[in-house]
Amino acid sequence: MTSDPEEQVRLQGFGEMTLRTAVATLMQLAPRERSEAAIFRVRDGVRLAQSEIAELASSWDIAPAPKVRSPGLVPEQHWPDVVRGMVREAPLPALMVAFLVGVLVARR
Repeated sequence: MTSDPEEQVRLQGFGEMTLRTAVATLMQLAPRERSEAAIFRVRDGVRLAQSEIAELASSWDIAPAPKVRSPGLVPEQHWPDVVRGMVREAPLPALMVAFLVGVLVARR
């Protein structure tokens, strides 16, 4: 098993980096993306097994990110959530127009 954290590897889709950085980056991905990603050694091109990556992560105290979801797996937002997000990012004139439209809609 490769345990040198400074060994140069290539993380598929991210490029070359040290083994520790590759494992940490991989653990931050969504579970589906994590299972599809691969780490290859630069020196001989051998792919590291998922079990080996999981063992290295646990020995280096790198926990997987449990709350991360892929954009494709995020459920469609409901209208109140969409409006709330727009209000957070909107400039003041747009907020005033939205308020007036809301008043008109509420009166109907």
